[in-house]
Amino acid sequence: MDAFKLMKELRVNYEQEVYYQPKETGLSLIESSTQDDSRISAKCRDAKVEDLWSLTSFFGYRTQTFVLAVNLLDRFLAMMRIQPKHLSCVSLSCLHMAAKVTEEECNLTPTDELIRIGQCRFTVSDLGRMEKIVAEKLNFKSKAITALTFLHLYHRIALSHSTDRKESLSLDKLEAQLKACLCRISFSKAKPSILALSLLRQEIEAIQSEDMLEIAYHIQRHLKIADGELLLWSERVAQCLSDYASPECSKPNHRRLQWIVSRRTAQNLHSYRSVPELPTIPEGCWDESESEDSSEDVMSSGEESLSSSLGSDAEGPFFPLHLRRQKHRQYLHT
Repeated sequence: MDAFKLMKELRVNYEQEVYYQPKETGLSLIESSTQDDSRISAKCRDAKVEDLWSLTSFFGYRTQTFVLAVNLLDRFLAMMRIQPKHLSCVSLSCLHMAAKVTEEECNLTPTDELIRIGQCRFTVSDLGRMEKIVAEKLNFKSKAITALTFLHLYHRIALSHSTDRKESLSLDKLEAQLKACLCRISFSKAKPSILALSLLRQEIEAIQSEDMLEIAYHIQRHLKIADGELLLWSERVAQCLSDYASPECSKPNHRRLQWIVSRRTAQNLHSYRSVPELPTIPEGCWDESESEDSSEDVMSSGEESLSSSLGSDAEGPFFPLHLRRQKHRQYLHT
């Protein structure tokens, strides 16, 4: 797609983004709530979004799925007052709705598996009813304009105009940084176009590309984004990524999924996983059927652990090196 069509598409999305933003008044109510209230608190919401990140990584879903799920969740929470005990059902419904839009049908996780792996206490029917409620309240059909929409457009525009170190502007890195920001409810108040541009400028400044910095400035002028507003969110993004690069920060994408089971189930699992005593094979009397049975016993005792270690795109080169060093020095001096 040529530069003119990209800029036209950018303008269309910019004009429509307001229809897909959560209500700021609703988000402010969540931020002002405490965990003792009957309403969802910001801490509770952020923890649930981190769980969604872990689940999308576990199931191998794309970044689009996670970002759309968070968008649906925030818009619903900002509109409806729900009790904390219903948050798991709402969040998993949003994830399932997003996956059905962005993922290939063959990659979709069955609903019962989604509930089981998510360790939720509701049924497939409950999830289906909640999906209908969310879709009706949000008038959701098949799309939403999010910060990821603009991030992809900005990236394509930058690469179409620039000949300076194209390989340094990593879309995977930008997506990982966006996911880190979305784990904080405060970034849901930002316009998607401004949040994405703040991330882009942050990365361009890190790779020190004057050519791409001029392109980012051209995008800002094209969308008529005020300098003060962009500076405000750029500072918040920098602080968020600095905190996220800290060794103190627990990365949602680098957790082990933990299954909570009863004592009886734990005992059964322990006995199942114990290595069976193998019968002595008598000399000169080899029986192939016995050999196959013994092999199956050994194989069954060597299955993977119930805790699955998730790969991480939430650390290492995906976050600014100067921020990681700065934060690490602060951590050592405290």
